[in-house]
Amino acid sequence: MRNVIKGHEPATFIAWKALANAAWVPSYDVLQNPEKAELHAALVAEQSGTCCYCGRAITTSESHIEHFAPQEHYQPLELDFANLHASCIRNTEPRAPLHCGHGKGSEYDPILVISPVDPDCEARFIYNRFTGGISASEPGDASAEYMIDLLKLDIDFLRARRRETLDGMFDDDFEATATISELERLAEQVTTADTAGHRISFGHGLARHARELIALKQQAA
Repeated sequence: MRNVIKGHEPATFIAWKALANAAWVPSYDVLQNPEKAELHAALVAEQSGTCCYCGRAITTSESHIEHFAPQEHYQPLELDFANLHASCIRNTEPRAPLHCGHGKGSEYDPILVISPVDPDCEARFIYNRFTGGISASEPGDASAEYMIDLLKLDIDFLRARRRETLDGMFDDDFEATATISELERLAEQVTTADTAGHRISFGHGLARHARELIALKQQAA
C-alpha cells in the first residue's frame, strides 16, 4: 500500500453538495459531470497519478473513484472527500485479474483495515526484489496480511510488474555497494512527483526496499 496525503476537495464538488435542500439530498449515485469528472481528476492529481493501493501509474481513463469505507455500508461517508480516492482499473473485464478497489468490493473490516491516509501504512509492508511479492513487515501483523488479501496485492499480475520495477532499480552489485546517503536520495527521488505532477509506478515500493537496505547497512555498521 501507499500513503495518500489528502488535499482540498474541488470547489465544484463542495458547491454541488451545498445544493441539498428539503426536496433533494445529494448522493454519490446521482453525482454527474462536470462535478464527478472534476472530483476524479482531483483525486488522481493529489495521488500524483498513482493508485491509492498498489501504487501503479494511473490516469482518469485508467482508474475509478474509490470509496475506502464502502458506500453500501457507510452511506454517511459516500460524499466525504476524506473517504474518496482514485484506484486503478476503470472497468472490469471478464477473466481480467481484479485487485485494489475492484478486488476489495464492499468487503471491509473496520478493526483490521489499514487506511491509505495512515502516515505509517507504507512501513507495514515489504517487497521482495526477486519475486515482486508483498508481505507484512512484521510477522503476525494481522492487519497488513488482511489488506494484502483484501486488495489482492500479491496476485501474479502485480508481482510481475513490481518485480520488473524493482529489477530496473536494484541489482546485487548496487545493493552491496550503495551508501546510505545514496539509498536515501533514491528513496526521495522515486517518491517525488515530476514537473507534470506524476510519480513513477510503484515508487513507494522502491522507496520501501531502499529503506530496508538502509536499515540492514545501519545494523551492519
